Amino acid sequence: MLPFNSNIRERGEVRFVDSVKVIAVENLPLIKNGDNIGQLIVDAAKKQNTPIQEKDVIVVTHIAVSKAEGNVINLDQITPSERAKEIAQKTGKDPALVEVILRETKDFVRIGQNSIITETKSGVICANAGVDRSNILGERNVAPLPKDPNASARNIRQEIKRLTGADVAVIISDTHGRPFRMGEINVAIGVAGIKPIRDRRGEKDLFGYVLKVKQTAIADELSSAAELVIGQASEGIPAAIIRGYSYQIAENVSATDLTRPIERDLFR
Repeated sequence: MLPFNSNIRERGEVRFVDSVKVIAVENLPLIKNGDNIGQLIVDAAKKQNTPIQEKDVIVVTHIAVSKAEGNVINLDQITPSERAKEIAQKTGKDPALVEVILRETKDFVRIGQNSIITETKSGVICANAGVDRSNILGERNVAPLPKDPNASARNIRQEIKRLTGADVAVIISDTHGRPFRMGEINVAIGVAGIKPIRDRRGEKDLFGYVLKVKQTAIADELSSAAELVIGQASEGIPAAIIRGYSYQIAENVSATDLTRPIERDLFR
């Protein structure tokens, strides 16, 4: 459990919160096709004496969600197309893997040596269309992103509310690299019950200057905070609870709000 001091400003007033806690949901089983993610998180949280509470933020890795939804592909069962073979030759990647990437891709952003950056059919811009090999049993198995990460988040949120009565926010996270920065961080690819961006435009800073461009990617920041206890290797923790953070509850939201429109993107 990681505590953070939190100073939250809303409607021009500063409200102090004692702390924000990031709680690893431990002792979850290896997720398999058909598992009820919401049920597993509720049970594990209760067992470790950190039961789900009202306004918690639940962050779940896409790998766990993809496995539960049966979205795992064996590369030995994939026949690469000529296009996949061509890209594989250029990038040095497995042609079968490239074929899976092609099937998940709406548009290509960059193709280079050992690098494929795409926009997925669900609107996420990332490497390899989000197709992941880590934390999946079977050397030739890969997991694409959930078909609709926002719908996945909504389903988990609804299940948690059904089981506990608590109204929570749910974020589906994935590990992404960043332009101009080394290292990877977790970002939000699906959201439910939380406004993913907090618009601070029109507010004033400490010296009375009006903020003109300040929009905070709250869902991404919460995903990165959760990653501190989830980890990216053999930790075996696919979910975390963030407790004490005051967020804007919102319905009918989408993590694609976090993707910069192409007409405002200087690098596409």
